[in-house]
Amino acid sequence: MTGITRRQLLAAAAAPVAGVGFTGASSVSRRSQPSSAASRYSLDSTDDELLNDLSRRSWQFFWEHGNTPTGQVRDRARADGSPHEPRQQNVASIAATGFGLAALAIGAERGWVSRGDGAARARTTLRFLAEGMPQQRGWFYHFVDTATGERAWQCELSSIDTALLLAGVLTARQAFAADSAIVRDATTIYERVEFPWMLNGHPHLLSMGWKPESGFLEARWKHYCELMILYLLAIGSPTHPLPAAAWYAWERPEMRFDGYRYISHADPLFVHQFSHAWVDFRGRREARPPQIDWWQNSVTATRAHKAFCLSLAREFPGYEEHVWGITASDSAKGYVAWGGPPRHPAIDGTVVPCAAAGSVMLEPDIAVPVVRTLAKRWGGRVFGRYGFVDAFHPINGWTNPDVIGIDVGITLLSAENLRSGAVWRWFMGNPEIVRAMTAVGLGGSA
Repeated sequence: MTGITRRQLLAAAAAPVAGVGFTGASSVSRRSQPSSAASRYSLDSTDDELLNDLSRRSWQFFWEHGNTPTGQVRDRARADGSPHEPRQQNVASIAATGFGLAALAIGAERGWVSRGDGAARARTTLRFLAEGMPQQRGWFYHFVDTATGERAWQCELSSIDTALLLAGVLTARQAFAADSAIVRDATTIYERVEFPWMLNGHPHLLSMGWKPESGFLEARWKHYCELMILYLLAIGSPTHPLPAAAWYAWERPEMRFDGYRYISHADPLFVHQFSHAWVDFRGRREARPPQIDWWQNSVTATRAHKAFCLSLAREFPGYEEHVWGITASDSAKGYVAWGGPPRHPAIDGTVVPCAAAGSVMLEPDIAVPVVRTLAKRWGGRVFGRYGFVDAFHPINGWTNPDVIGIDVGITLLSAENLRSGAVWRWFMGNPEIVRAMTAVGLGGSA
């Protein structure tokens, strides 16, 4: 990944989308999809075996690319495990480290690593984050040196990437709850974060980050996207909380496509996945009108995205019933925060496997067949040491040589939530999150 992040790319598109307004009481589609599709879906043995294989390969990325003395996980790696160029090979992403902490818990639960070894790596990671990693008021830099934790690429203290790191921290705290050092350091890391500081004077809306050279970034987390995990962590903080009103301060623009109506801001599909990887929104609806069901919203967004990809099939014949998915990823022309609907101008027929794989927890009936088809039809070209490559073109032969940590991470966590619900169980075991959801009116059933 370059020094330009997917959050910065999305911020550049913060102008309202034509034809999209704020939601009303009937704005989120109720197109007869069940609100808990994942809990009703039964994997057959073949698909379960495939997801197990994909998950173990994905887990292997985090095990092999977590720095042993610090636990910091590389932002990206070559898909075949060969050495990367020097500029990339020593740079970690704190969000990837967050996914990596959850991966340690999954690996220990699945027996891919002993519980003792998994806990030891988690303990090392958390101790470094608590005592050795450079931070400001509890916030961490987006990209850091894997060995020292020092800031890389003149990047920002990232509010959303810190949130994804915290999600992994709190997941490890529950998954390894018998380890007092893990619990102590995880609690220290979370309770140290000064959420009100990142408001930079605004009563409710958090800044996207801060740089020592220039101060706070102008862009704020002000409309629906992957921000839900950030605001719940902030509201639930036992030491430096935001008021519950912050949950309702961000905008909820409506998207319509092919008969689907849902809340989105013309964002890539990952925005409908990342918060759901940790927070179990199933069976919950906001108490405040229009009583939004965020689980159903992401279910609808996933179905709309499939329909959108298929609408492009005449121009890009590689897209078909079980071959679809575009979300922020590498491309033949570099990293692109693309997706739709509406159509991102850079779309060129590339398929991004984590778009569907990251949605198996949401809509397995349409996402699992994509995982199956990609692995079967393209085999080793796209499915290797760490699972799927980050992106490939089904027609012209282009295949990304890399995997990206957060994309491997959403694949792993989504598959585990579909198969066992373990990440949801661990994360929701944190009382701070339950307290935050109750405070914002998400404590009841949908």
